[in-house]
Amino acid sequence: MMPIERELTIARDDGVRNENNLPFLLEPEQPSNRGILLIHGFSATPWEMRPLGEMLFRRGDTVFAVRLPGHGTSPSDLAGRSAEEWLAAVERGYQLLAERNLSIVGIGQSTGSLLLLRLSLSRSFDAMVLLSPFLRLKHPLAPFAGLLHYWMPYNTRPLPESEQPYYYQKRPLKGIKQINRLRRQIKAVLHKISQPVLALAAQGDETIAPGTSLDLFQRLGSTQKKFHSFGPEVPHVLTTSGNPRQQEVFTQIDEFLSSISPENQQS
Repeated sequence: MMPIERELTIARDDGVRNENNLPFLLEPEQPSNRGILLIHGFSATPWEMRPLGEMLFRRGDTVFAVRLPGHGTSPSDLAGRSAEEWLAAVERGYQLLAERNLSIVGIGQSTGSLLLLRLSLSRSFDAMVLLSPFLRLKHPLAPFAGLLHYWMPYNTRPLPESEQPYYYQKRPLKGIKQINRLRRQIKAVLHKISQPVLALAAQGDETIAPGTSLDLFQRLGSTQKKFHSFGPEVPHVLTTSGNPRQQEVFTQIDEFLSSISPENQQS
C-alpha cells in the first residue's frame, strides 16, 4: 500500500466521513525539489491548510497535509488521543515526503507548529513556517485542563455554520491537557532549534496569550529567522478565507521560501 493510501485508510477507519477532512497529497507534473509538510491545528482538519497547500502546489512544490488523530471524527475521539499519536502522524507525513528525495519545509498552524518544532529535533527540515505559534493559551484556566476535565469534559465555543464541518464546537479538555504537555516540552528545547524560521502571528488572536508568539520566536536558536505580527483584524487561523489578510500571509510564506539560500539548507 502506498503511504498516501495508508493515511487515507487510517483516516477513514478512524471515522472521517467528510472528504475535505482527509489528509491530502498534491504533486505537480514538474515538481521542484522541495516538499512541504502541512500540519493543521487543534480541533481542526487538513481543510484549513488546503488554500495554502494549493498555493504551494502552484509554485511547483510537492505538498502533503497530515490529519492529526482524533480530528475530523468526533470530540470524544479527540479526547482519547495523545500528543505522541499526533507526533507519530506528523512523522509519517515527513517520511512520505522524504521517500521522494525532497528537501522538506514544515508549515504548522497553532498546535501544528508545536508538533513541527518537536519533530525538527529528530528530523531534518530545510526551514519552518510557524503560524500562530504559542507557549501560552489565552484562557486563564487552560493550564488547569488536566484537573478541570473531570468536572467539565468539553469547552464549547461559537462556530460559524460554514466552518462546522471542519472544526469541533466542543473541544475536549483532555486535548488541552495534551497541548499543555507539548508546549512545556517545546519551551525547554527551543534554543536547540537552528533551522531558518518564519513566524507569523496576529493581534486579533483570541486563542493564544498576547505576546506568546513573539516569546517563542525569541527563544529559538535559529540565526536566520523573521517574525511578523498582523493587526487586530486578523484572527488565530491565518490560512483560511476567514482571515482578511490571507493573501498577505501567503505572500510572506512564498517570499520566505524563495529567500532560503542553499548554504542555509540542511540535507
